[in-house]
Amino acid sequence: MENSISEVFLKFFFPKEEVIEHWYAPVDNFEFVTDDFYQMIEKGLTVRKVPGLEISRVEFSEGSLLSAKREYLRLRRERLVFDICAAPFGTSYFFSFRFVELPLGIRPLELLTFLIGVAITLGLLIKLLGTIWGFIAFLAVIGGGIYVMRNLVAFGLKDLDANLLKTPVIGAIYEVFFRKETYYRQDTRLMYLSTVNSITEALVEEVTAAKGIKLLKQYGRKPPGGDLYQTTTKHLVRNDDTTKPSA
Repeated sequence: MENSISEVFLKFFFPKEEVIEHWYAPVDNFEFVTDDFYQMIEKGLTVRKVPGLEISRVEFSEGSLLSAKREYLRLRRERLVFDICAAPFGTSYFFSFRFVELPLGIRPLELLTFLIGVAITLGLLIKLLGTIWGFIAFLAVIGGGIYVMRNLVAFGLKDLDANLLKTPVIGAIYEVFFRKETYYRQDTRLMYLSTVNSITEALVEEVTAAKGIKLLKQYGRKPPGGDLYQTTTKHLVRNDDTTKPSA
């Protein structure tokens, strides 16, 4: 019991990104411009008009903090992220695809900063309005914030909903206590996952078709609330290969 409590505590206050699915496609004696591949994905998603999607480029170190960095294409919707890489490896090339769930949690430093901000706000209200009215105004601000958070969708404030999810401390409080989980949110979340996955795989197949490489897909799904995807295995098979890949 104590171990489970400590695990929950550590997971919530020291959250880490969790890789739910990872596949890669190595190609021998192949060259392709990384930025061109990223732009192809961006164009495909722009045509699909995926709501709530944020597209950016991020850099990850190849080794230590002082090592060279590798640019990845990052796609984000809510706390679900895809990190996609296309890069040379000697005379070969590889495509890498990671589906990552950003953690729901509050880091201690963020919590401390938030509490200091709350204390400063309360102090300013008391200084301006006096102790009683300052405290009443403070409660009114909190009550108004709660009311807005409970009715963001009804007010049509989808952009504020997305921004709150990314706000330290407030985002976790909002998602746990005020953001209602609905069938529609679950369905659109799965649509986002399948859309990005299918576009990426289709483009990998397209740019490697000249080399006679065929990407075979195997995966198992789980509903939201647990792991969204089970561990999966991907195989690359040449068209002229008569042997079947092992699972």
